[in-house]
Amino acid sequence: MQRDDEKLVEYFANPPEDISLGDVDLDRLPSHISVIMDGNGRWATRQGKERGEGHVAGIKSLRETITASVRLGIDVLSAYAFSTENWKRPQHEVDLLMHLFATTLVKELPLFHQENVRLVFLGDIEALPAQTREVFEQGLSETANHTGMTLALAVNYGARAELSRAARLLSERVLAGEISPEQIDQDAVSSSLYTAGLPDPALLIRTSGELRLSNFLLWQLAYSEFYVTDTLWPDFSRWELLRAIRSFQGRDRRFGGVIAK
Repeated sequence: MQRDDEKLVEYFANPPEDISLGDVDLDRLPSHISVIMDGNGRWATRQGKERGEGHVAGIKSLRETITASVRLGIDVLSAYAFSTENWKRPQHEVDLLMHLFATTLVKELPLFHQENVRLVFLGDIEALPAQTREVFEQGLSETANHTGMTLALAVNYGARAELSRAARLLSERVLAGEISPEQIDQDAVSSSLYTAGLPDPALLIRTSGELRLSNFLLWQLAYSEFYVTDTLWPDFSRWELLRAIRSFQGRDRRFGGVIAK
């Protein structure tokens, strides 16, 4: 994705002491960054607030991460917003999240238009409440022709459900005579996932210090580099994103092979 260097430098002005824009190689940025946004509830509890206020605070961090990624020229940013398991949370919290999804997307659409961001969803959005689903479909329609960064929001998403869905889709194609079982290879599976057409994440960021994938992108993260920070999601900023990228650029990515010396 093309970068506007003037806006980039302006956005990352006044850095903290430990990180700055000059600490990352702008020619070796990950094409796809994925984020597990964790810690909203704990942030609220530590602040003496209701859990819902943590989700509201987390929206600011997502907005900043989107803007920072656009400024850097990242091709794809994906974010885990609501899992298939999150329906088990208290009903009032689920209702709040569904309301926040709908109202936030309406508010952020002008930003997506301004920054040429294309919105896609990972997960079964058909199962969402009607109001939320309609707003999501509006966002998909209005940004479909945008050619800048792709923002992939995982909502009602679970990796095991995604893989089960891919298996069903492929079996239906076999039964219809479109493909033979021998043609089911890694490319066929990848093209049957919600992320079809997107590169696999090069970098996965997980906030709040948890060391698990939580049923997120199990196929796509096979060779991703992981960055775990104790920072809770509402405190995540553009500077934490730069720290993650700096860490990523210090890795030796061999993809199972050995680099000849």
